[in-house]
Amino acid sequence: MPELPEVETSVQAIQEFANQKIESVEIYNPNLRWKIDTKKFKKLSGELVQSITRRAKYIIFNIHSTQILIHLGMTGTLRITEKNSNFYKKHDHVEFKFESGKLIFNDPRRFGSMHFISDPSTHFLLRNLGPEPLSSKFTGDYLFNKIKKSSSPIKNALMNQKHVVGIGNIYANEILFDAQIIPTRKSKTLTKKENIKITDSTKKILLNAIKAGGTTLQDFYQPDGNKGYFKVDLKVYDRAQKECVVCKKGTIKRIIQAQRSTFYCQKCQG
Repeated sequence: MPELPEVETSVQAIQEFANQKIESVEIYNPNLRWKIDTKKFKKLSGELVQSITRRAKYIIFNIHSTQILIHLGMTGTLRITEKNSNFYKKHDHVEFKFESGKLIFNDPRRFGSMHFISDPSTHFLLRNLGPEPLSSKFTGDYLFNKIKKSSSPIKNALMNQKHVVGIGNIYANEILFDAQIIPTRKSKTLTKKENIKITDSTKKILLNAIKAGGTTLQDFYQPDGNKGYFKVDLKVYDRAQKECVVCKKGTIKRIIQAQRSTFYCQKCQG
């Protein structure tokens, strides 16, 4: 699933459509995770997209009368094409035509979604979300107070969108490696100093991933068709049984937590 850096990369890549009017919307398949309201989307013709922003792992088209919430799901991507292009890919579901080109939503597994929202603070997908990890609200003090009574492993706590948004499995592994904290550690055992290390590492890893254009493993591509290159900088994720690139002594171990693969260095984080 695209995580915060991949979604932020997508938002940055489609900024050319901000301050442009939607000329038309084509719905090729409305049956995403939640069925698209085809008639309502068709009425977007002529509407001005005032800005394109992100909240957590969601992309938001801000229109004067409403907002469109786009979730990429497990395998969703946005693709920019020329305005007059008739090229169609399998699993292209929604096409927005603008003055300067087309923006196409493609999703093989159809776990993505599109919604009209009037108030982000009350929408069922957004109302219970925690702070943005790159914001000033996400501090060591905040995280310490949020998880100080939790018996949940720290990796699970970082992936809990009620605690902090946008962090999925890949970056949770990388963040905890950078902070030198084992992913299985109970949240309530972490000191305030260790929580500060985690929040500092979170900002560092996510910013580096955004600069690199996100992580391409299987499904993620940027809207311009390029891959995300942060994969070359991954220190532990998907490196089971390999030598640690930092200490050169430990071996990367893989375990399963909450049905997800966890990777860590037995020496650096042990």
